[in-house]
Amino acid sequence: MLQNNHHSRKTSPWISPELAIKIIILLYELLKILNRFYKRKEMQKLAADQGLDARLFHQAFISFRKHVLEMPSLSADLHIILSDICFGAGHIDDIYPYFMRHAKQIFPMLDCMDDLRKISDLRVPANWYPEARAIQRKVIFHAGPTNSGKTYHAIQRYLAAKSGVYCGPLKLLAHEIFEKSNNAGVPCDLVTGEERTFMDMDGRAAGHVACTIEMCSVTTPYEVAVIDEIQMIRDPSRGWAWTRALLGLCADEIHVCGEPAAVDFIRELMYTTGEEVEVHTYQRLTPFSILNHAVESLDNLRPGDCIVCFSKNDIYSISRQIEAKGLECAVIYGSLPPGTKLSQAKKFNDPDDPCNILVATDAIGMGLNLSIKRIIFNSLVKPNVNEKGEKQMETISTSQALQIAGRAGRFSSKFKEGEVTTMHRDDLPVLKEILSHAVDPIETAGLHPTAEQIEMFAYHLPDATLSNLIDIFVSLSQVDGLYFVCNIDDFKFLADMIQHIPLNLRSRYVFCTAPINKKQSFVCTSFLKFARQFSRDEPLTFSWVCRHISWPLAAPKNIKDLVHLEAVHDVLDLYLWLSYRFMDMFPDTASIREIQQELDDIIQQGVRNITRLIRATDPNLTDPLQTEIMHGQTGSEATSGAFWTRGRVQRGSGGTSESSLASRLVRDGLLTPDLLKQLQREWSKEHRRQDDNQLSTLSADHHEKNSKGKRKKKKK
Repeated sequence: MLQNNHHSRKTSPWISPELAIKIIILLYELLKILNRFYKRKEMQKLAADQGLDARLFHQAFISFRKHVLEMPSLSADLHIILSDICFGAGHIDDIYPYFMRHAKQIFPMLDCMDDLRKISDLRVPANWYPEARAIQRKVIFHAGPTNSGKTYHAIQRYLAAKSGVYCGPLKLLAHEIFEKSNNAGVPCDLVTGEERTFMDMDGRAAGHVACTIEMCSVTTPYEVAVIDEIQMIRDPSRGWAWTRALLGLCADEIHVCGEPAAVDFIRELMYTTGEEVEVHTYQRLTPFSILNHAVESLDNLRPGDCIVCFSKNDIYSISRQIEAKGLECAVIYGSLPPGTKLSQAKKFNDPDDPCNILVATDAIGMGLNLSIKRIIFNSLVKPNVNEKGEKQMETISTSQALQIAGRAGRFSSKFKEGEVTTMHRDDLPVLKEILSHAVDPIETAGLHPTAEQIEMFAYHLPDATLSNLIDIFVSLSQVDGLYFVCNIDDFKFLADMIQHIPLNLRSRYVFCTAPINKKQSFVCTSFLKFARQFSRDEPLTFSWVCRHISWPLAAPKNIKDLVHLEAVHDVLDLYLWLSYRFMDMFPDTASIREIQQELDDIIQQGVRNITRLIRATDPNLTDPLQTEIMHGQTGSEATSGAFWTRGRVQRGSGGTSESSLASRLVRDGLLTPDLLKQLQREWSKEHRRQDDNQLSTLSADHHEKNSKGKRKKKKK
C-alpha cells in the first residue's frame, strides 16, 4: 500500500481528493515515525559506535528521511518494515539496519571505520618519533619573564656544543641567531620556509643551524637543541610545530625557553617519554613599573615612547597625528617585510635620528631589539581566533600583556628601567588588573595530521576531496587530555580553492600547508595561478612571475598602493616557499630573491613617507573616528579607531581638540555610529522636506506675483 501510494504520488496525473488525503495522512504518520527514530538516544549511541558522530548522524538522517519520503519506490524489505511500523506490527528500532545501509552509501568511510580509527589515533604522539625515543635525552627548561636572559643562557650552551639546532617562532629570530653564531666563529646555516643559507661554499651542512620551528629536522642528530617560546605549544594554529620539535628532536640536550606557566605541563609531557625536566629559573634583569596616570593626549609623548595598537588603521591614524604635531615616528606591524621592520627599528634606536617615537602592533613582542622607555597601550582589545577558528574581539590576556609590556627598559637598551601605561584613562585600571593576574597555566599541546596519515585515509576513501579527508580525520581523531587538534580552517580554505585543479594528493597537501594570509585577495589569486601552472607541468619562470605581478613596480602613492606592495612581497615569499619543495617547477629563486629585495627597499621608502601616503589616501582625515563615520563602520568593522569595551566606545587616537562634535559624542560613548547615521538620515530627510516646502512656497509666491502682474496689466 505504501509503495503504491509513493508510485501514485509520482506518476499519476490526477488522483481523487480522498486518495490524496489518505496519502497525506500516511506521509504524515511516516514523518512522525522517522522523527521518533531520530530522537531515540539508543539509536544515536549505536550509530556513534559505527562512526556516526552527532553531526554525521544528523546529516545521514536528513538524507535518509528525504530518501524515504521522496523516492518513487522503496526497496521491498524497507517498504515492509515501514508498513508494519505504521500499522503497529513492528518496532521503531527495526529501521536502524536500513538507516545504516543508507548512511554507508553517503559516507563510504563507515565500511572501513576500524582502519580509519587506527590511522587517526593521536593518543600517543611520542611514538611517532622512534629516533628520538632511541636515545635518552636531557631536557632543560629555562623559565622566566621577558628580558630575563633565559634564551641567552640556552644559546651559550648551543654555541659551545659540537652541533646544535635553534628553533624559533619567527624568521627574524632565526636570522638573529644565525648572525650571532657566525659572528662568534661558530659556522651556522639558516633554514626558513623561504630561505636556505649555507656557510660552506660547496653547500655542505654546518654543524649548527638556526631555523624557524616548522623547518627543524627530527631525523638529524645534534648535541644541543634550543626550542624558543615553548608556551606557543598551545597556539591554536601553530602549536603542532612546538609539539613535534619537543617530542621529535634527536638531541642529547633539549633546552626549552619560555614562560614559567609552561613548566608543569612540559614536565607532564616529558613523563610520557620517560624523560625528566631540569628547571632553571630567571628573574627580569631590569624592572618595569605601571604608571598611575594615562597619557591621554599625543601632546604628552616623550622620546622612547612606543604606542601599541592592535589594528593597522590605528597605526595609520596615530602616526599621522604624531607627525602633524611636528614629531617623527617609526612604524612596525606584522605584514611589513623583515627588512623594513629592521630598518624602522634601527631608525627608532638611533640616538642621532630625530625619530624617537614608535607606533607598532604586538609584532614588537618577539624578534626585535628596541630601545623603548615607555610602552603605551592604545587599546586593550585585540581580534583573536579561538580554537574553533572563530574570530572575536577579546581583551588581551595576561601573557600577551606581559610579552608587550616587557619590551620596555630592556637590558640591552639605553633605558635601564621601563614604564607601562595606557593612552586612555579608563583603560589604566583594566591594564593593572590584567597584569596583576598570574599567567594561565598551559594545559594542552597542538597536533596536526601529517601528509602520510592523509594519504592512508585517501587510500581507503579514494573519491573524497582533500577538504573532506581532513574533516573526516578530525572527526575520527582520538586525543588524550594532553593534546588538541590544531585549527585547520586555513588548510581547508586553500584545499577548497584548488580542488578543481588536477594535482596528486601529496602535491595538493604541500600547496595547502603554504603560509598564506587568506585576507589578501591578490595573494589568494596568485596561489591559484601558481597551482594551475604547476598542474600543467609548466615551470613558473622569473619572466612568468614578473608578468603576473606587473614588475617593475613604482613607489606607493597612497596607502592602498603600500598594502598592494606588501601583498606582492607575500607572493614572492610564496614562490620561494614552494621553490624549496618543488625545485624543478620553481627554478628562478635567485632572480626572485633579487627583486624581492628591491621591493623591500620600495616598501621601506613608502613606510618612511607613511604620513604622506595617508594624506594622499584621505586628504580630509583629521580624526580616525570621522573616517569610521564616513565609511559607516560599525560593530566588528570598527576595529580601527574605536573599540567596544565594557559597553562603551573607547577613543582610538590620542584625542584632538579639532575633532567634531559628532566624533566627540561617539568617542565618549554618548552616541553610537549607527545612531549617528540614523540621525544624519533623518536630518537629511528633514532638510529635504524643508527645502521642498520652501520650494513650493517660493513657487506659490512666484505664481501669485505673476497673477497679480497679469491682473494689473488687464486693468491698465
